[in-house]
Amino acid sequence: MSATHTVITLGAAVFASVASHSALSAFAASETVTPEGYWRTIDDETDEAKGIVHITNQGGELTGKVVKLMNLETDDPNPTCDDCPGERKGQPVKGMTILWGVEREGNEWSGGTILDPESGDTYDASLELREGGQKLDVRGFIGFSMLGRTQTWERVDKPKLKKDSG
Repeated sequence: MSATHTVITLGAAVFASVASHSALSAFAASETVTPEGYWRTIDDETDEAKGIVHITNQGGELTGKVVKLMNLETDDPNPTCDDCPGERKGQPVKGMTILWGVEREGNEWSGGTILDPESGDTYDASLELREGGQKLDVRGFIGFSMLGRTQTWERVDKPKLKKDSG
């Protein structure tokens, strides 16, 4: 074996090692990205930001709570969910849990419920991360996932929230 052949073989081995390490690192990183965090909700009909939802993991289930409202269609700075069912009826939208029971299934999260606080309607929910975890497709549907609507939420840094008075 010549010195040139040894250097080429060694170079190929180093390249293969670096490439496989990079691939494993990327795979490991993709495995650790979850929907947990803060998300700017974008209305799928108007493309306007509607609020910030904080998604957390509660014992293996994801829940999402409204922490900030934006572009309100009302003069009331703290609207309530007048059409919501049960314990949420008449409660302020800010601070309300609107996503619950979502569990991981491979690269998706599903099996949960999402509430539309404008209409008070609830839907089955599924979540899917895109663009390296910077976008979240939130699908609400009844029965079959094909029969529903998808909003794409954008990951944001933790917002500076005003302390509620009272």
